[in-house]
Amino acid sequence: MLKSMRNIGIMAHIDAGKTTTTERILYYTGKSHRIGEVDDGEAVMDWMEQEQERGITIQSAATTIYWKNFQINIIDTPGHVDFTAEVERSLRVLDGAVAIFDAVRGVEPQTETVWHQAERYKVPCIGYVNKMDRIGADFFQVMEDIKTKLGADTVAIQIPIGKEGGFEGVIDLIAMQEIRWDGATEGEKMLCAPIAAEREPLAQKWREKLIDALSQVSDPITERYLAGEEINAELIKQELRKAVLDRSFLPVMAGASRRNIGVQPLIDAVTDYLPAPDEAAPVQGHHLKKDEGIQVPCNPAGSPLGLVFKIQNDREAGSLCYVRMYSGAIKPGAAVFNVGKKKRERANRILRMHSNKSDPLDSLSAGDIGVIIGMKLAQTGDTIGSEGWPVVLEKMQFPEPVISVSIEPKTLSEQDKLREILSLLSKEDPTFTTRENEETGQLIISGMGELHLDVLVTRIFKEYRLGAKVGNPQVTYRESVSEEAEQTWHFSKVLAGKENAAAVTLKITPLERGTGNKYTCGVTKRDIPPPIFEAVERGINGAFASGIVLGYPCIDVGVTLTDIAYSELTGTEFAFEACASLGFDEACRTAGPVLLEPIMAVDLIAPKEFMGDVISLVTQRGGHVLNIDSKVQADHIKSLAPMAKMFGFMTALRSVSQGRATFTMEFSHFEKKT
Repeated sequence: MLKSMRNIGIMAHIDAGKTTTTERILYYTGKSHRIGEVDDGEAVMDWMEQEQERGITIQSAATTIYWKNFQINIIDTPGHVDFTAEVERSLRVLDGAVAIFDAVRGVEPQTETVWHQAERYKVPCIGYVNKMDRIGADFFQVMEDIKTKLGADTVAIQIPIGKEGGFEGVIDLIAMQEIRWDGATEGEKMLCAPIAAEREPLAQKWREKLIDALSQVSDPITERYLAGEEINAELIKQELRKAVLDRSFLPVMAGASRRNIGVQPLIDAVTDYLPAPDEAAPVQGHHLKKDEGIQVPCNPAGSPLGLVFKIQNDREAGSLCYVRMYSGAIKPGAAVFNVGKKKRERANRILRMHSNKSDPLDSLSAGDIGVIIGMKLAQTGDTIGSEGWPVVLEKMQFPEPVISVSIEPKTLSEQDKLREILSLLSKEDPTFTTRENEETGQLIISGMGELHLDVLVTRIFKEYRLGAKVGNPQVTYRESVSEEAEQTWHFSKVLAGKENAAAVTLKITPLERGTGNKYTCGVTKRDIPPPIFEAVERGINGAFASGIVLGYPCIDVGVTLTDIAYSELTGTEFAFEACASLGFDEACRTAGPVLLEPIMAVDLIAPKEFMGDVISLVTQRGGHVLNIDSKVQADHIKSLAPMAKMFGFMTALRSVSQGRATFTMEFSHFEKKT
């Protein structure tokens, strides 16, 4: 069963055709009876009302299809950089991915981001150059672009017949035949023919390149090539599969999904070249009792172990927990152990999802992806399994939210309802956070960008039918220190007639940007009870979040406990936690506190005639250009700019480029505010 299963994701820059391609895959595999178009707001995978209105994917949607005795679980991921967390958690649980490239624009900014995410999780990929029918389409230029920008070794397994308006089909370099699609059957019928004489030399040239690339990693192909023997299609597929699983090559195909050209061979390539769950690298886990790292092989007969990679709230069913199983199986009604939280829960129902519809399952076993209903405590990144085998899977890392707005209900009676909704939304989305401003009492919500917050606020209005007043976007700053300092702090308070006293000496050190906060206990633990040291650590960790001068969270601060004064009569956990927190604040105030602002990586694509105006716009907003990559149709500008000056940038960019320039923006790093 495992051999005939594939878990794949479809990833690309916004508007490269991910959802359009997925809709064709659903149609040709019989999952849907008509092709849903993104432009008409009818795409099956874009089921959210906002996705249909905006014409973009916001949430990753899961579905399962069946093709030639294979079960393929597909996750269609968003392309917009504000929803990068959706891509991150999808790639974490997939075994393979299809990277879609725009035939005109090649490798775009968000393509690079998702490619690096796939590299981090070592996900084998196949490439698909879409929109070959568009003006300016160039398959071979895109291949070069992938090599240059992504550092991937590309091999063409198809080449296009014609391009732009003359794009007719593809030449299959493995079977050495031409393939065209019948428009009368919406591309369902494929027409194969021998390669025309005028196209034979080009086809032979690219087949030679394919064989040459494979011979560098495959002994059987090298031997046959040197002996002058015929290399059959089966051997090429077999050796190419090995190379893809090792991430040695990116096989590239061509098509035009909107015109129903090239999709069925892409589904074949998924089954031919991407790994089955038991062929993917074993997932890394940490055994809590043994305190050691272990590898978890994909074994349906093993102890149950799975990762909750997404939470979606359903009004009737409650939390839908999307789970990828790595070992063993879970049945409906079974008790499930949340390993990290050390809590037991019950899997009331298990479902196979198809976008926003579902079918019940008898069991969810290793290698498969499904939804468990009934788990109330589970959050994104939690490991579920059994008490007898307490293994925690590696957690997912999400970027820091960098933009905030205040939100308040229109009436005081709806305050609790708003808090409840915000809690549900932050459970669904790890990059969406909520906090209360201690001075004003306002609720502050933070996210990855203006679009991200706009989508979430619209959901509060429309989905949850709650009226609220939303403030203007504000930048989420951070605080740090610039000098070393050491401070001794004494704490004494009488509570319920009992004295609580403590004294700690803390040394504060600035750390390199991006290192994170670090607490070290530099005191030998003598006769002091361990809970006292735990209380000090709790106090420090709590103080990191509450800031130094302005109340923004602290980053990149090293704290060392160098001395501690403890008395059995007056030393309580409460006293040491409070003493550590207050001592940290005071020590940081003498260590040159600095305010840090988020700097954004801004990627722009602009037609050549607007280049000067676009660069001028970036520099006016405090940005500086890192490099410019010239292409035939447009130029790609990479720059850095402070978040505080980027509000309303989209409107200004449209104004100077007649609406023809596009940009993506994501968090890069924090820098001292000037």
